[in-house]
Amino acid sequence: MVELPENEAKTLIALGDSGGRLSVSEVAEKTGLAHAAVMRAALSLESRGLLRISERRIHRISLNDEGMAYAEDGLPERKLIDKLIEMGGEAPLDEVLEAASLDRGLRAIALGWISRKGWARIEKGNRTLRLLRRPEEGADERLIRLLRDEGTVELERLDAELQDAFRMLRGRKILRLREETLRGLELTEDGWKTLREGVQVSSGVSQLTPELLVTGRWREVKLRRYNIKAPVAPVWPGKKHPYLRFLDDLKQRLVALGFKEMTGPIVELSFFNCDGLYMPQDHPAREVHDMYFIKDPEYGSLDRYEKYLENVRETHENGWKTGSKGWGYAFSSLEAARLMLRSQTTAASARMLINEDLEIPGKYFAVARCFRPDVIDKTHLTEFNQVEGIILGEDLSLKDFSGDSQLRWRGLTRLSTGRTTSHSPSRASS
Repeated sequence: MVELPENEAKTLIALGDSGGRLSVSEVAEKTGLAHAAVMRAALSLESRGLLRISERRIHRISLNDEGMAYAEDGLPERKLIDKLIEMGGEAPLDEVLEAASLDRGLRAIALGWISRKGWARIEKGNRTLRLLRRPEEGADERLIRLLRDEGTVELERLDAELQDAFRMLRGRKILRLREETLRGLELTEDGWKTLREGVQVSSGVSQLTPELLVTGRWREVKLRRYNIKAPVAPVWPGKKHPYLRFLDDLKQRLVALGFKEMTGPIVELSFFNCDGLYMPQDHPAREVHDMYFIKDPEYGSLDRYEKYLENVRETHENGWKTGSKGWGYAFSSLEAARLMLRSQTTAASARMLINEDLEIPGKYFAVARCFRPDVIDKTHLTEFNQVEGIILGEDLSLKDFSGDSQLRWRGLTRLSTGRTTSHSPSRASS
């Protein structure tokens, strides 16, 4: 007969009655013990060689409040496309939006997603919405329906298509993701042998009470060994800074509006930061009091951009074929190769315009760190984040820009935090 503490005896017996293998949760359910109590018992039994503990990490997903609203009413783009089909497949944009009964904050999101999914497009000339294809239920909609019916689903059990849908919906911030560690317990040969020999509950005491201390019985009882490796409740002291959460939220909103993110280096060539933006090389804004220049190395290489360098050179000197007269000075390649800390995100736009992955039509944005030698006060730092966006397409006009800007900012006004202005550490640029 083997003597064991009560919780360890219950855990061992429960495993023996169930074929030798159970999860911690199943043992807790069978014995009536708390999950933490089962784990403490399991760790002690494992140290005795009576069982093995295995771990498997899983991710459970569920809908948040916004996702539940979409599950009940349908995704905004689905409501919009269904109404467009009802209206014959082509109708004035404002009429379709009104007929779909979408909140103003959801209209830009719906338009962005029907374009991204290739369901419909806006005819720029007469601002009509035209159906491109009749969409079947997408994987994202199937996943929303599954989560509505099941409540919680294990991510790893989803097929590849639904896992892609998960990534899309997570980007839209309508899902909750929770990581869990599933622990399993399995009897070893020694564990089975102990059960065959018989298990007796020991009379050990795990906690000293006032009664034991007052009466002096603590001298007579057997004290249970304290297990310093026993699991405790998880503590998560670290949290993302509110401003970083705001920037992440801003990026997700822009992606939801159909924009793609563009990036660029922090240490930038003057060619992209200034020259490619038609800023003359003798402009006062290019002095050291407005930009941070790198001391070592002082210059970078322009070899990869030689053909673009010549076009920019001619544009600065005589206007090239733009119709402009240019600035009328001798352009310096050495000045264009000068290295600096990026002072504006428009440098990322300049790089994107010569990127081989550039798509036309297309919409791109950047939320990037920039540096300028400002006087530090409560609204200014020498480092700040700037928002940049470009829209490319044939026959675009100022009217298109105005309409798109209104839709874009309606979508962004759903952000829960602050705003970006040119007078704060986060500067906005259109």
